[in-house]
Amino acid sequence: MPPKIIVVSGPTASGKTRLAVELALSHNGEVVSADSMQIYRRMDIGTAKPTSEEMRGIPHHMIDVADPEEDFSVARYVDLAAQCVDDILARGKLPILAGGTGLYIDSLLSGRTFAHFDEQSPLRGELEARMRTEGGQALLEELQKVDPDSAARLHPNDEKRIVRALEVYYSTGKTITQHNAETKALPPRYEALTLTLAFSRREDMWARIDRRVDEMMEAGLVQEVEQLLHSGVPQRCTAMQAIGYKEMAAALLGDGDTAAAAEEIKLRSRQYAKRQLTWFRRNSAAKWLYWDSVPDFAAALQASTGYMKEFGI
Repeated sequence: MPPKIIVVSGPTASGKTRLAVELALSHNGEVVSADSMQIYRRMDIGTAKPTSEEMRGIPHHMIDVADPEEDFSVARYVDLAAQCVDDILARGKLPILAGGTGLYIDSLLSGRTFAHFDEQSPLRGELEARMRTEGGQALLEELQKVDPDSAARLHPNDEKRIVRALEVYYSTGKTITQHNAETKALPPRYEALTLTLAFSRREDMWARIDRRVDEMMEAGLVQEVEQLLHSGVPQRCTAMQAIGYKEMAAALLGDGDTAAAAEEIKLRSRQYAKRQLTWFRRNSAAKWLYWDSVPDFAAALQASTGYMKEFGI
């Protein structure tokens, strides 16, 4: 049987960090972040990275593991996070995976593997050069000959995925379709009790998100983005596409209206929360904990502990 762990998921600003810490304190646990932006160093305010006070002495893993300039992949996350979880288990403690990046959570739990690739490899460079000179349609037709299933799902403009599919085939002799099918046949790496947080009334979630953005502004979000830009972090890199950073960077490099950028961040955060809820609803086994206007963490801890007993932890 795969080892058992806890997952605390939910939309942005729903209290995942707080509940994860409460559970860790009560059940000899450590927290592993499943947030695709908290992995980046020097990006603290806009990612709502937990402070040392909020951690309350509980070790937190998968935070500050990459520089903003790096193009951090889900494959790299799974590799590093699995090492953290396995180490926590080996020390007789309870891993608590907490975050709102559903793809990271699902990929880690499933034991999904990713075909190896090296962004600096000659093959990658060759395929990218051919994409620039020959165009997406030509390489898509090439892909059609070796992996018609993948080619049927891609558009000629989807250059990154076309290059990736060809790279996998030429590197491994297997199509990316075959690789993904083999991966899905693997048993799950971990057995998870998933606790998903949400608000009973959507208006309360919106209000909490708005308050969080206001708090970020008061804490110095503008200055944090300014420092990143001044240090040479490219505006178009993956890290700077995160909600909060993208809008503020555009304002700082444009008309300078940071107040309008803050309102845009609130809107984009609410939209993101809706997408997160849609993703998490796919898990029919999740135990949902619904907040009223003010989260009741004592009640959530009690309910979670009951679920854990049923789960065998």
